[in-house]
Amino acid sequence: MPAPEPTPPQSGLPEAAARFGARVLADAAAHARDIKAVFGTAPCPPVPSPPSPPSPVNGTAVQTSAPSTAPGQLLRGPTGLGTAGLRLTPREEPPSPPGPAPDPAPEQGRPIPGLYHHPVPEPDPVRVEEVSHRIKTWALDEVALYPEDWEEQFDGFSVGRYMVGCHPDAPTVDHLMLATRLMVAENAVDDCYCEDHGGSPVGLGERLLLAHTALDPLHTTEEYQPQWAKSLHADAPRRAYRSAMEYFVQAASAAQTDRFRHDMARLHLGYLAEAAWAQQDHVPEVWEYLAMRQFNNFRPCPTITDTVGGYELPADLHAQAAMQQVIALAGNATTIVNDLYSYTKELQAPGRHLNLPVVIAEREGLSDRDAYLKSVEVHNDLMHDFENRAAALAAECPVPSLQRFLRGVAAWVDGNHHWHRTNTYRYSLPDFW
Repeated sequence: MPAPEPTPPQSGLPEAAARFGARVLADAAAHARDIKAVFGTAPCPPVPSPPSPPSPVNGTAVQTSAPSTAPGQLLRGPTGLGTAGLRLTPREEPPSPPGPAPDPAPEQGRPIPGLYHHPVPEPDPVRVEEVSHRIKTWALDEVALYPEDWEEQFDGFSVGRYMVGCHPDAPTVDHLMLATRLMVAENAVDDCYCEDHGGSPVGLGERLLLAHTALDPLHTTEEYQPQWAKSLHADAPRRAYRSAMEYFVQAASAAQTDRFRHDMARLHLGYLAEAAWAQQDHVPEVWEYLAMRQFNNFRPCPTITDTVGGYELPADLHAQAAMQQVIALAGNATTIVNDLYSYTKELQAPGRHLNLPVVIAEREGLSDRDAYLKSVEVHNDLMHDFENRAAALAAECPVPSLQRFLRGVAAWVDGNHHWHRTNTYRYSLPDFW
């Protein structure tokens, strides 16, 4: 009997682009009808990127205009609020060496010397005010998220500024609220289950599993379904997850919804690894810590950038290995930003908090200062790798929705840094320079 023929190789990005390029407009039009049914407005079309300055913001809607782009042309830079410093081509300038940096105004915060980042404009204050008002109303009136004595901390988080800065192409405030509710719900789970508002590594797996069913519903027998439904109101994290996900499902496609659930499962797996180390009082190797941080990171936030933008990246393009690598690098870099800006805050908290500088100092025998500066280098390497691979993917697969998605992820990366740098209520830098 002759040997079976080998399996043909799987299609690469060019073939995937060709397969989906013809139906991108049809997919976008179909999803536009879905968004319009929810919000009463169609999503923005894919945004081309001419070399022009950002457009002004009128009211709460981002207005952009640009000439058409040829189908195979690489979109070399984004447009719109907060994207003036973004590119899909690799940047040639090296990161600045560690050293004294000019001090900005106190309310702006100080960027970490030597940290590779791109400055962005302040988020639109009109949108920030509206999102801040709506999210606080949701937190208090819809999900009873926090007691009265937590109000200052909730306000100090400045989630409105955060989400407006990270999603500059969101067509409406309603779209921004999709991300804002999920961000607040994720932080409620982190604070109340894992961190400083009653969190503990003991029993964390059970709490996370039950909370995850608010995102990925339980399908069980008629006898037990009511008990599960009642449990979704048992505590603030589950109430927040349930409500935020209900809003998201109304606006997102089935593929976008499933993508988000998958990314949240990744996040919860990372929480569990960190909890296991806490229970064992174990400091992992640096590479092990970075592996944990690829799961316990911001990934669920930038991967919904298309839903928040009112369009959809086709599932097969999202699943491409090259796209998954770009998304992972973006999540890793933004999470190390959090490690670096929250370093002083975590040192002042009780117990030992694992972050990259702490792990490098412990495992590589470096001083606190040298470990921190090496962590800056790790972040910079991740950022350059993210930008290089995003540029290569954009050139290889010139599908409009993929181009826009990459710009959205880049905008999230830059907006995340801007929020960390300027949130002086939460963060201050160590005295290492």
